[in-house]
Amino acid sequence: QVQLVESGGGLVQPGASLRLSCAYSGRTMSVYRMGWFRQAPGKDREFVARMNWVDSSEAYADSVKGRFTISRDNAKNTIYLQMNSLKPEDTAMYYCAATQNPTSLSTEAFAYADWGQGTQVTVSS
Repeated sequence: QVQLVESGGGLVQPGASLRLSCAYSGRTMSVYRMGWFRQAPGKDREFVARMNWVDSSEAYADSVKGRFTISRDNAKNTIYLQMNSLKPEDTAMYYCAATQNPTSLSTEAFAYADWGQGTQVTVSS
């Protein structure tokens, strides 16, 4: 129902910054929440950050709190993930996701129905 396209990933050194973008389209009026998840090869998909549409409230995983910031630009139909002080353990494929349901399960991947193809972030010295 909602199409999502991520961009902005790349190869950076520890301590560097990246800004990921997620352009959304389709039936966006039905969106209740959008979020960022990441997944390293052979590992489960992990919650990173989310934003509720009604009040723009934010939530973050403990591992990225204070370093990452989620934001939204309604005019550009885009959400962002600003990533600062990147660490090697941040290396993963990063996915943008959306849900139409006002569920309390805001950090669970299965609660999000629409997903982008992902953008790779690699942090290495």
